[in-house]
Amino acid sequence: MDAWVVAVDGPSGSGKSTVSRRLAAELHAGYLDTGAMYRAVTLAVLTAGADPTDAEAVVKIASEVTLDSGTDPENPHIRLNGEVVDGEIRGPDVTGAVSAVSAVPAVRALLVARQREIIAEADRIVVEGRDIGSVVAPDADLKVYLTASAATRAQRRSAEHDTDLQTTAAAMARRDALDSSRAADPLAQAPDAVVLDTTELGIDEVVSRLVELVRSSR
Repeated sequence: MDAWVVAVDGPSGSGKSTVSRRLAAELHAGYLDTGAMYRAVTLAVLTAGADPTDAEAVVKIASEVTLDSGTDPENPHIRLNGEVVDGEIRGPDVTGAVSAVSAVPAVRALLVARQREIIAEADRIVVEGRDIGSVVAPDADLKVYLTASAATRAQRRSAEHDTDLQTTAAAMARRDALDSSRAADPLAQAPDAVVLDTTELGIDEVVSRLVELVRSSR
């Protein structure tokens, strides 16, 4: 197979992170979690004591930090100013603030430019996020939009983080609303994306279907 890009979009809890990593590993491709980049910037904002809703302060911090995104699906990582922060970026404080930070247009411009550089440097890569097929890689060879019922997504996330189901569901609904309504690059299904509802599907079945789609698209 020649060089290719697979774009995987979808809301939280749709399974896109696990599926994207497994797909990349199965096809011996690179893997990029763009959401981790926004989370890393959010961590930098919080560490600096800045207000995540202060766009000017957020942009200044985002423009000064150094991010390094590992693309090995077997060992993905994100470094912030040289330090691995994979655990820190998944904490509740970052999760609660990342939508505000990622809604800042200048932050998105900075990170989208870096994401495109990483994609260009890769031979084959699976890229996951919320605006990959519509903004970051609109010419991707395959665009996939993973979704699932709100109840299923909340159950998955609650089990993953061992959190209260109702609290998790409310937080996810809030983030869905923020990510879908932001002015800059909102969460959206690309018109030519293949939609796959994972509500009743296991990870193995989803990955198998996507492997077939990738191979048939070449």
